Amino acid sequence: MCEHHVHDNCDDLDCGATAQVGETKVTDFDDLLTRARFIRDLPEYRRARAGFVGFGATKAGDRVLLAVDTQYDRDVVQAVATALRERGAHVDTLWVDYGPDREFEYEDEIAVLMRRVPWAENPRRWEGRPWIEEMAEREKYDLLIHGKGGPVLQNTPYRYEQLPWLGREHFTRWQTMYPQELLSAISQTTWDVIWQKGKGGRVHLTDPEGTDLTFTLFEDYYGTCFGWVPEPKKAYGHLFAHPTIPLIDKVDTTGVAAGTTNHFGRPYPTIKAWVEGGCVQRIEGGAGYGDAWRDMLEESRKTQYPFFPRPGLFYLFEMAIAGHPKIVRPGNINMLSSGGHEWERQRSGIIHLGFGTMWRHDQEAWAAERRILYGHLHIHLLFPTYELTTREGEVIKVIDKGRLTSLDDPKVRAIAAKYGDPDELLREDWIPDIPGINLGGSYDDYGRDPASWIYKAVAGKI
Repeated sequence: MCEHHVHDNCDDLDCGATAQVGETKVTDFDDLLTRARFIRDLPEYRRARAGFVGFGATKAGDRVLLAVDTQYDRDVVQAVATALRERGAHVDTLWVDYGPDREFEYEDEIAVLMRRVPWAENPRRWEGRPWIEEMAEREKYDLLIHGKGGPVLQNTPYRYEQLPWLGREHFTRWQTMYPQELLSAISQTTWDVIWQKGKGGRVHLTDPEGTDLTFTLFEDYYGTCFGWVPEPKKAYGHLFAHPTIPLIDKVDTTGVAAGTTNHFGRPYPTIKAWVEGGCVQRIEGGAGYGDAWRDMLEESRKTQYPFFPRPGLFYLFEMAIAGHPKIVRPGNINMLSSGGHEWERQRSGIIHLGFGTMWRHDQEAWAAERRILYGHLHIHLLFPTYELTTREGEVIKVIDKGRLTSLDDPKVRAIAAKYGDPDELLREDWIPDIPGINLGGSYDDYGRDPASWIYKAVAGKI
């Protein structure tokens, strides 16, 4: 790993990047720059996982450190740097050698998410590298742009934003320039159901790949849990649909979570995580991903983690609803440089489930100090139905077979009409094809080897 420091007055310091990334293409650079200018002007929220990323506080004379790795497309990075320089900022671009690109393996999700040491000793994929954060402070940068997702450090002497767009396919028009007012309306309308009507209600979550979970939205959680203070206008990619930590004694999430994709690994044969009292009790299937998870399940079964009511690590704390209808699965989804399935989980109506400790939370610091296992793992639900039954008996579908119902709300459609054709703006640009679900054929055949199907599908061979 190359960890050189940016030199004074250096506009572009490459750490072994040139040979791997290749020469800059200029044929569509102006198009990329148009998108980069849009992002440059958006407000800064310091929470890339919440969806909105922008650099709008940048002014003439600011010093910006744009720190990326060699899995980013050089033209995308250069477009962002150019847009900031147009504002009068001085931008130093730091490339970190992330090694050669390759196809995903089943265990990659484990490698990037699970730890037994302090995260600073071995940062996870989405986390900022401590030496880069230290450099930004030491060299008195005004803005650090670094990292792919997850929370950033707070209370830093510099502004801190991220760059989640690794490649051109992430940087298409509607994936970067979608009306922010419309994204806010979609999120607000979705969240209002859970926040205004859900208190004390029951949820039934299903998905045709096998998920069937029920739980109560206990009143105790409202306004107290991390992530449950509503700020949906900034959170189109990560609306919490299940209580987060601290989980209370009466947490009652029960059933099975099932799927074939996670954030950052090869699609795996259908995995089933059986949940009782909020915590995973056993894992079935999943090939290498499932094998590794089973080992860690046994390793952590008797450990009492803070903020969980009983022993065990793999509590369901994350049930995140996405809200962007124009997110599309990258065509190089088999390769690390695609960013994996983490990108597509931002598409409206998809839910990603997370089991384990909260990212960079105190409970992770507690585990790291003791050198015991921590982190969380994911299962994605691509066609979920999220049905809420209120205390008064009203039944509301927040998501219906993968379609976010707020997209059809008259208020949302009225806002969409300000920017174009509502039918077009609120149509999902990408819906995964899965045999036995929305295509002919057998789901069992798909479920035994989903990677082969997905990779052939994105290559146009199916």
